[in-house]
Amino acid sequence: MELAARYACEGPRYTSYPTAPQFRQDFPVEQYLSWQQRDGDHKRAPLSLYLHLPFCRDICYYCACNKIVTRQQGVARQYLDRLQREVEQQAQLVGRQRPITQMHWGGGTPTYLDNAEITELMHILASNFRLLDKDYREYSIEIDPRTVAPDTIALLKGVGFNRISLGIQDFDPLVQKAVNRIQPYAQVAPLVDCIRTHHFRSLSFDLIYGLPHQNRHTMRETLQRVNSLRPDRIACYNYAHLPQRFSSQRAIDRLTLPSPEEKLLLQQMISHTLQDAGYLHIGMDHYVLPQDELALALEEGRLQRNFQGYSLHMADDLLGLGVSAISQIGDFYLQNERDLDSYYRLVDAGELAFTRGCKVSQDDKLRRHIIMGLISELRLDINDCNRQFGIDFLRDFPGELATLQPMTRDGLLQIDEREIRVTHRGRPFLRNICMPFDAYLNAHRGDQPPPRFSATI
Repeated sequence: MELAARYACEGPRYTSYPTAPQFRQDFPVEQYLSWQQRDGDHKRAPLSLYLHLPFCRDICYYCACNKIVTRQQGVARQYLDRLQREVEQQAQLVGRQRPITQMHWGGGTPTYLDNAEITELMHILASNFRLLDKDYREYSIEIDPRTVAPDTIALLKGVGFNRISLGIQDFDPLVQKAVNRIQPYAQVAPLVDCIRTHHFRSLSFDLIYGLPHQNRHTMRETLQRVNSLRPDRIACYNYAHLPQRFSSQRAIDRLTLPSPEEKLLLQQMISHTLQDAGYLHIGMDHYVLPQDELALALEEGRLQRNFQGYSLHMADDLLGLGVSAISQIGDFYLQNERDLDSYYRLVDAGELAFTRGCKVSQDDKLRRHIIMGLISELRLDINDCNRQFGIDFLRDFPGELATLQPMTRDGLLQIDEREIRVTHRGRPFLRNICMPFDAYLNAHRGDQPPPRFSATI
């Protein structure tokens, strides 16, 4: 546990590079619009869609998502009306005929929408984009198990979803009470049976470790119940306690949270238990059954890490729709307005909804390649990096390599002239291993406070 104390710090999760704190209001939006208005391969290439549906009926204290907790009538209707206008506008801009190989609805709680609204939103998308009915597509939706009935599961399959992600977090009653998310195993198990009955291609569970009152005993029982339901994929995230940024987290007693040393023990126990149960450990925090496409993608170099975690690389561009959604298109990151009323005003005025972003430089692309290789494939092929970017890696990154030397002595990684390889021992410290290659971490502007990140351990 000495390692946990040594490497405990704050750092990015690297769902993008540059990371979101580098997005600025004064990014070169005219360059982006000028590029989009030109014809080219980018108007016909495959495209991924992300839709942000921000509403929840109840607050989960741990949540760090952009969400709006409300039971007010009509809020979904108002949102759908604006979302339709944004969809129409963005389809015209990015290209209506691009095949949508991947789509993900996240939130909030996407199933806050009723069945009619879900059907309407899918119709809006199908009217403006080229949705696919091919087996290889990945159309997924996040579900709060407390919010769906069997007829909704049937509807989701009928409108085109083939993957479902259930927000489980933890099955322990005391932990669930502490985070205000009561969903007993007896409620989840029949829902899993219903999903299996409708033959979705994949079922994923989201778990969180580091929550209040979690320990090795409660986590062992949760994992036993997870294993009994046998999801195809499991994403097990490190809880980020940032009460100064997320007011709902102030309801959590920090004295009930596991220490960094305890969290590392939990992470190691989760990894060993799931691998003993037949799951493969993917990247930093995902576990999949051996026949899952993510396992094959890892072998073939088609694994990517983005704002939804790890997924197949089926499109170079990601278009985010809805309040706060982030797009990664060409050389640009763009983020929609994060305040709902301001988002509505922009859409109502016929303006584009994004208000922050950045253009990726050549150095950004190089460092993104390094970071994403380490965090996805657990290795960096130095010769391949040299060929792709026309560099001499060992000569050009002396400071970064020097920073990694203590990690090699601690057995977290191995470095030679051909590759950097993360060891099994180094896996819990992947974010720490990536951080030396982040050019922005210690280069914030003096007129702005430094960005805050979650704990790496």
